[in-house]
Amino acid sequence: MKKLVLTVFTVFGCLLFVDAQNISDNAIGLRLGDSDGFGAEISYQRALGDNNRLELDLGWRTGSSFDGYKLTGLYQWVWNIDGGFNWYAGAGGGIGAYDFDAPINDSETFFFVAGNVGIEYDFDIPLILSLDFRPEIAFGDLNDDSDFDIALGIRYQF
Repeated sequence: MKKLVLTVFTVFGCLLFVDAQNISDNAIGLRLGDSDGFGAEISYQRALGDNNRLELDLGWRTGSSFDGYKLTGLYQWVWNIDGGFNWYAGAGGGIGAYDFDAPINDSETFFFVAGNVGIEYDFDIPLILSLDFRPEIAFGDLNDDSDFDIALGIRYQF
């Protein structure tokens, strides 16, 4: 337990001395991952300061027996590692809905909370690539569980 407490204080102490990274005002693109069955998401990032931003992701899927959407909002802090490499962490939540036609003919709207941690590379051209991990805890009748989503992000900055 002492090692855990010491590790937590060390990590947060180091975060206080990391230089802020100027991030682009806007970025739009795709977040390609599992996303609890929704697959690729349209992703938008908006800078709120020199080292924090808001990320909004929309995923939807339509099939022969399944329709659904998922909207996620995350507040993120961004720190520069070296050169164009940044790492980020954040928290947020969202809403989603499922509609099953056959064989169970059921639908549900659910809410979830999410965390987010990742690494990104900011190219000299207006392109940014990221790899992140987003754990989610959902609250609903059919979707009352946790999900661990890993995704690759490809975004155009402007």
